[in-house]
Amino acid sequence: MKDMPYNLAGKTALVTGGGSGIGAATCKELARAGAALVVADINREAAQRVAGTLERATAVQLDVTDIESIRNACVAISSLDILVNNAGIGHVGTVANVSPEDFDRVMKVNVYSVYNVTQVLLPLLLASHGSIVNIASVAGLVGIPMRFAYCASKGAVVAMTRQLAVDYPQQLRVNAIAPGTVQTPFVEGYLEKYHAHEKDAVRERLVARQPIGRLGTPEDIASLVRYLCSNEASFVTGSVMTIDGGWTAA
Repeated sequence: MKDMPYNLAGKTALVTGGGSGIGAATCKELARAGAALVVADINREAAQRVAGTLERATAVQLDVTDIESIRNACVAISSLDILVNNAGIGHVGTVANVSPEDFDRVMKVNVYSVYNVTQVLLPLLLASHGSIVNIASVAGLVGIPMRFAYCASKGAVVAMTRQLAVDYPQQLRVNAIAPGTVQTPFVEGYLEKYHAHEKDAVRERLVARQPIGRLGTPEDIASLVRYLCSNEASFVTGSVMTIDGGWTAA
């Protein structure tokens, strides 16, 4: 294990939204690298399912929008080396038709979650000179039609990443990943909610905007998380890395 590239043996990681999609794949990849995992999700059963597949993992139920829920869920964590702020939701709508309630919900889950979880776990991460990886989106870097609230929220995640890296340049490494469209339950839920009558056609359009010719996989993103948490990335902080099949290059 010690000679394995991107080795994380002896480290403990917490992943929010760890019960499915990118979060679940990240838990599995970090465990494969030798880390112990805290699988955190609002869905207790989903977190337990993922944790049950890993050798050294615990599941915790927490609501990333509720700081007391986070404190209660994390009270037993004595040390932490890696935090992956992955939990998030999507929304479809323009500024003209997004409701205040929907805008507030997107901000609470996608933006306040990074503030809440990072603030609660900051003392542990400072003690270990740890690493934070925030899952942003290409939506935080470019405009996407009908994604006003979502683009705003992911732009905030990008800004928070850079600001944290500047505030703690020698105590923490803080980076963000900006995925393109990834084949996850998140995307399938979007297709079912907004395009149930034309899923195949819309899925083709999602693929077409990524020049590489396919959707990403959760494992694609998880591999980059592993790199950013490893010693090989010791000079990488304040970075926002796109992993989008060429979308933002085209």
